[in-house]
Amino acid sequence: MTEVLPDARLRDPAHPDSVRPDAAQPDSVQTDSVQTDSVRPDSVQPESARPRPEHPESVPPSRTRPPGRSARRRLGPGRAVPFGRLIGPALVVVVWWGASALGCLDPRILSGPGTVLSTAGDLAADGRLQANVLISLQRAGLGLLFGVAAGTALAVAAGLSRTGEYLLDGPLQIKRAIPSLAMLPLLILWLGIGEQMKVTVIALGVAVTVYVNTYAALTGIDSRYVELAESLGLSRVQFIRKVVGPGSLPGFFVGLRLGVTASWLGLIVVEQINATSGIGYMMFQAQQYAQSDVIIVGLVVYGVFGFASDALVQAIGRRALSWRRTLAG
Repeated sequence: MTEVLPDARLRDPAHPDSVRPDAAQPDSVQTDSVQTDSVRPDSVQPESARPRPEHPESVPPSRTRPPGRSARRRLGPGRAVPFGRLIGPALVVVVWWGASALGCLDPRILSGPGTVLSTAGDLAADGRLQANVLISLQRAGLGLLFGVAAGTALAVAAGLSRTGEYLLDGPLQIKRAIPSLAMLPLLILWLGIGEQMKVTVIALGVAVTVYVNTYAALTGIDSRYVELAESLGLSRVQFIRKVVGPGSLPGFFVGLRLGVTASWLGLIVVEQINATSGIGYMMFQAQQYAQSDVIIVGLVVYGVFGFASDALVQAIGRRALSWRRTLAG
């Protein structure tokens, strides 16, 4: 007689410990047996033969990067190089020197760098170069000083007041459209041909340039800053010092850079008209005797002082605006 066990297994009475192959088993046992039978001996591989994941450092970036994301590209101008702005002028001098050495330039029209250096040494030995340079620097410096002061004051008056804007902006825009050279006959009639006229011409050119850029920066300040200053109860002086000053400084330094250039341009004009000294006068005298080397010496002096003054203004501007992060670095 067959014994029925609680776990539904059928045992043979002759051999109680044995289980018949055709005995009924629970579903879980059948499932386990099926899963065990599905693993074949030939599919089992030793651990050394199994493929191992690649080391993270050996995987190329293109494989580790999430799909759909490209490599990060630098869009800025790059890292600054010390004295990098001298590369361009140095390249111009090298090309000039090479063209002169190869005979591509007629020395009667354009002297070579060697001739120019020799002529500059002779002028410096005579004292003519230093005397003319000092007079030109004095004229340009005074015109720049008066022009920057006048242009800044006019910009503040027109930018912070509607009355000042209505009274000042129109005439200054008209003056900006009139070249300084066109005003020379009238200024000579009023002021004569002395130093006062020369400094006035330079100052007018500088003042208009500084005014335009500073006025644009003042009127471009976000009105929300003005509303914030009003809600904080700032006085007029505090408003100018904490809002107007920082907001207009970038435009002011742009105008100052252009004003420095305008001072040298005005200096060239006034020193070639009714002048008896200065770099421009020296160049005008050399023109009458066809001395191209002396003319080029004057041009080089103008260029060196213009480049150096612009670099100085840029350095001051970077220090004053160090709180800003720009592409200039």
